[in-house]
Amino acid sequence: MDDRSWATLNEAEPEPAVFGHPQYGLAKLLRALGARREDVGEICTPDARLAARRTTVSEAMRPAATTDAWTDGRAGASGAALLDGIALIEAPNERAEAAAIAIALKQAARRPEARVALVTPDRNLARRVSTELLRLGVVADDSGGTPLARTVPAELLRLLAEAAATPGDPVPIVAVLKHPLLTLGLERPLVRHAAETIELVALRGGTGRPDIMELGPLFERRLEALSTASRPPFWLARLTAGRIEAARAALAALSAALAPLALLRQAGQATVPALARATVTAFEAAGRATDGGVAALYRGDAGERLALFLRQLVAADAPFGVEPREWPDVLAALIATEVVKPRPGAESRVAIWGALEARLQAVDLLVIGGLNEGVWPAAARADRFMSRFMKAGMALEPPERRIGLAAHDFAMAMGTGAVVLSRSARSGDAPAVASRWLQRLLTYAGDDAAKAARARGAVFLRWAEMLDAGAKQPFAPRPRPTPPLEARPKRFSVTEIETLRRDPYAIYARRILSLHALDPLIADPGAADRGTLFHEILHRFTESGADAGGADALEALVDAGRRAFDQLALPADIHAVWWPRFLRMTPEILAWEKGRAVHIRSRHAEASADPLPVGATGATLSGRADRIDLLHGGAADILDYKTGSSPSKRQAHTLVSPQLALEGALLRRGAFGRLGKPDLADLAFVRLRPNGQVLHESILDSGKAPRPAADLADDAWRRLEDLLGRYNKPETGYLSRALPFREGEVSGDYDHLARVLEWSAGGDDESEAP
Repeated sequence: MDDRSWATLNEAEPEPAVFGHPQYGLAKLLRALGARREDVGEICTPDARLAARRTTVSEAMRPAATTDAWTDGRAGASGAALLDGIALIEAPNERAEAAAIAIALKQAARRPEARVALVTPDRNLARRVSTELLRLGVVADDSGGTPLARTVPAELLRLLAEAAATPGDPVPIVAVLKHPLLTLGLERPLVRHAAETIELVALRGGTGRPDIMELGPLFERRLEALSTASRPPFWLARLTAGRIEAARAALAALSAALAPLALLRQAGQATVPALARATVTAFEAAGRATDGGVAALYRGDAGERLALFLRQLVAADAPFGVEPREWPDVLAALIATEVVKPRPGAESRVAIWGALEARLQAVDLLVIGGLNEGVWPAAARADRFMSRFMKAGMALEPPERRIGLAAHDFAMAMGTGAVVLSRSARSGDAPAVASRWLQRLLTYAGDDAAKAARARGAVFLRWAEMLDAGAKQPFAPRPRPTPPLEARPKRFSVTEIETLRRDPYAIYARRILSLHALDPLIADPGAADRGTLFHEILHRFTESGADAGGADALEALVDAGRRAFDQLALPADIHAVWWPRFLRMTPEILAWEKGRAVHIRSRHAEASADPLPVGATGATLSGRADRIDLLHGGAADILDYKTGSSPSKRQAHTLVSPQLALEGALLRRGAFGRLGKPDLADLAFVRLRPNGQVLHESILDSGKAPRPAADLADDAWRRLEDLLGRYNKPETGYLSRALPFREGEVSGDYDHLARVLEWSAGGDDESEAP
């Protein structure tokens, strides 16, 4: 370093960027000792190549105020020689970077006496490289280790505590049931199959807040309800008596295993050792083998480290109390600092180090990984308690000082004989910026040296690509299966017609292949459940025959609501929101009903239409209308209750969503039996808004000239005949995603089967609907 740069480091009030120089700390130390830099002698003299590299790194890292001297520093040096012995890997993504680094380490470690290492502050990159090395048959000595919380046995411990302490969430319960170490003293295959049965019966479909402590009774209640359901799930017939008994045995064993935690949860506040003992007891009971042993829980490096952690936790002197619901968070905080280090038998010739460890050791090849801004160096973060101004007033250094320490680590790492620098062009889903040190190094060295370094690093990238190389496979074609005519469905409901238009493949998968999607996990009641509840209330009110203008109308409507709410048995917090919302809506409902009452002769809720032949197609259509009002003049209104905004009035008017119009067509053709064949007066959505408003939204008018209801219904019927007629032709296939989905519907139940992500990425722009 020249005198000008050294003077910049020794200024009384240096610029913040100076704190990021690798020599700033040494300059400060010499000032404190009252020594000059000439007083510092060299311990050893590097060879000519390393001496040249030292000069290159020193020049590249010089303070910004003196970089005008770069031209003089490059004088007399050949371009390519400035980065001699350095390879640069610029990978397109993090996975490619890790694979290239692993190959560089493996290739350099071929000689028995060679020692190689990766140094990086990025633990995610370190774990990726460690995994890629395993793929190449190398167990790296990773000094950072693996967080104990991420190991398999510790995950079961954490899940048991979470499921027991925080009832209501089905996800940790399912995770416990399917954990590979859950044996409960039974054969593992039996427990695994029992878990599937328990999940289907107790944890799939409907609403509720499951409690792992009450999983057995919940299983029995839901099994009984399913056996009497009008529309049982498709899998119910496949449940044999043996599967049900195996599930009951697993539930009994699980309940016994969790008994210590159940007792503590009932008792309330407990000490950390008491909670730890109960958790360990439940953990070992959950993972007990058929012979009574628990060796599987404490096997290997992770198991041994977990055993040590649990012994310390149980023996801890912590008299303060913890609420059981807080125990999962306390346990997570206690285990967060625990790390599983590799045992001494790991491959010590291939190491993964942090920056400080790399200072103290020498290797034949050193890979400096993760050279992106924000990683190396890490971003300078302001102190949460002291501003820069406050620190300056107390003679404390700014956050950039840490950048200087990291820069010193980088400069020392560059002193290894063979060095590989690596970075990824992307970090996660976002572009990444190269480290400032790498940018300086390449800028100082020039294009020729940078090109040579990149060429040396590109070799490792090519080898990494070859690991996964295979014959090029074309994108999957957009599916359009053409089953034989006799296999095609001939009975449809009005709700299926929109699906047949938008995504015919879904009809093919469900009706022809008999593939049905599993219900989602049991959850709190949501928007769909609120819509169903309000439908039921209005249905009960309509069936009661109460006069909307009568004195007892409000009482009848509230009574219908109360009975529907009681039947649904909402959680108290949800009931506290939905019930006032319903009460706020009751005046609007009665006002709307009263305005219509003068024109209505009779009201019919949940009216069902018998299957009706659709022209000469050989198919039939049936359906159910939320409400049909017969008017005094002989006509009829068909109403569809909606608590959301989908489908829109325009979609219904243009017959993209033809359900309401098809219900009108069925009514005009006498499919609703005793309601006859009245003319249609109106087809409308009745929107029940969260703010209590009740909006009557006719689909006959959508910004243009209104269409008569009969014309709209007949048009929908003609289109249906044409649509079903096309599927009577052998060449017509069930196209995947023939039309765009509704707003907010980004995926369908059968998109994975149709490989939508693959064929859509392949550029198939075929979009015509049948």
